[in-house]
Amino acid sequence: MDNNEENKIEKMRHSASHVLAQAVLKLYPDAKLGIGPAIENGFYYDFDFAEPIEEEDLKKIEKEMKDIIKRDLPIKQVLLKRKEATDYLQKTDQVYKLELLEEIPDEKLSFYITGDNEFADLCRGPHVESTGEVGHIKLTKTAGAYWRGDEKLKMLTRIYGTAFETKEELKDYLAKMDEAEKRNHRKLGKQLELFAIIPEIGQGLPVWLPRGYVMRRILEDYMLDLEREAGYQHILTPHINKEILFKTSGHLDFYKESMYAPIKVEDETYYLKPMNCPAGMMVYNLSPKSYRDLPYRLGEFGTVYRYEKSGELHGLQRVRGFTQNDAHIFCTPEQLDDVLNETLNLLDTFYKDVGFDKYTFRLSISDWETKGDKYAGDPEKWKIAEEALRKVLVERGLEFEEMPGDAAFYGPKIDVQAVNVFGKEDSISTLQLDFNEPAKFNIKYIDEKGEEKEPFLIHRALIGSFERFFAFLIEHHGGDFPLWFAPEQVYIIPISEKHNKYANEVYQKIKDAKMRVRIDDRNKSMQSKIRDAEKFKIPYILIIGDKEIETETVSIRARKSKEQGLMKVQEFIDTLKEEIRTKGVSESN
Repeated sequence: MDNNEENKIEKMRHSASHVLAQAVLKLYPDAKLGIGPAIENGFYYDFDFAEPIEEEDLKKIEKEMKDIIKRDLPIKQVLLKRKEATDYLQKTDQVYKLELLEEIPDEKLSFYITGDNEFADLCRGPHVESTGEVGHIKLTKTAGAYWRGDEKLKMLTRIYGTAFETKEELKDYLAKMDEAEKRNHRKLGKQLELFAIIPEIGQGLPVWLPRGYVMRRILEDYMLDLEREAGYQHILTPHINKEILFKTSGHLDFYKESMYAPIKVEDETYYLKPMNCPAGMMVYNLSPKSYRDLPYRLGEFGTVYRYEKSGELHGLQRVRGFTQNDAHIFCTPEQLDDVLNETLNLLDTFYKDVGFDKYTFRLSISDWETKGDKYAGDPEKWKIAEEALRKVLVERGLEFEEMPGDAAFYGPKIDVQAVNVFGKEDSISTLQLDFNEPAKFNIKYIDEKGEEKEPFLIHRALIGSFERFFAFLIEHHGGDFPLWFAPEQVYIIPISEKHNKYANEVYQKIKDAKMRVRIDDRNKSMQSKIRDAEKFKIPYILIIGDKEIETETVSIRARKSKEQGLMKVQEFIDTLKEEIRTKGVSESN
């Protein structure tokens, strides 16, 4: 799509937001208008309603919008003097628009008028010539949104919609969104009983339910083994640390707005840790290190806490408490390239094993010219760090996007970006160079000449956080997880009570083979039991009836391949063991 086409669609969607506001004021005359921009694939408008509206109210609002579009009303720009604009907004009691007006320095203010003064809105534009050019629209959902994004201000109602030039484009988009909703990790998390957000425990503090926790522990054990093979040692540090640690690290200077309030314990001050790294530095310093001890790889599954506004919380993707698959690697300058490549090799192995292939790379670097006060350390050292990361990406032939100004305060980083089913991009893995904490914590090693040197420090989170990665993993697989980390791998269904004895014998053999198996011997119909198994998306369902008892076999329903057939129990177990061993990836791949 060229720039002209993009501008045309953006104007159309911006105009659709004005049509939405006009329709709302027709149906709810007391509503107050916030803002209404075009966004990717659509638009939204924020409203302050006298009484809350429900999702079903969107139908009548959408009907009114379509009527306004059908009438093909002209949309014209007018420039009002400040007093005229103020008088109009005061007369219509649009308090939020008056607040915005006060911040616009222009003496003449831009308004867009629809029809014969049917609707007017303070707006720079641009817009289409008439409502008839808005195209085909659909209101999709409502959400809460704080005025100006400030949780201290009033919560408004945000109405989202989408708009396309043709019916076919709208239909295709809605079909994709419908499929995306089926994969929504919040919906599947509830259906599959993986996690829950319990209000009494707290917003943004997910609880891992039994089935989800099984998966998490499997991935933890997998990652521990993977890292141990690569020479990592593992530690576990406390959830709260003393204030001095975060003063030394610089978090209280650069990161305090994302930290929770201090905790007073007797005459000392503590903080919930937002990062694992300061404690990791203290572990490194417990004993002197020489160049022979490097690379020194220190891993931790550390739980951290960061303040997120309630409006930004989203299932497992954006939470307030989460566990990172963290590591801190200390190395000499000569070892840096090898360590960076080793880390990216681990990432390749992990992503391949979990069947995750929809990701891109982003190099987040500094912008000292415009944001110099945001960063800690020496600009020259930053250049060295940024070039080292750029070099490894280029040499591996990886496509990446450079993002000036997106680096953390203490160093540049490689972010692995994944796009969720709704098109939103987020970081899931991070590899970050840091020249600042070694200096702050006096991190040293003795080189070959017996001299003290400062090592390179690499912060590395392959999984990122278990919570965020699980959100993407659930959506990527649509809940149909690879056999090796599915919560239950086999679901046994005896057709009737007389088949229970043999079904239990099969259950015991599979359990003895160290597989996760469940038997459903409830007094319910076979079809009802099958529906329950399918609801949980269990990889293999075994049906046990007369034929299976006679032939000493099991009747198999494989969820992914939809294959069915009879197989000896040991043969079935051997087949599953091979699928688990290869992580479901064929040897030829």
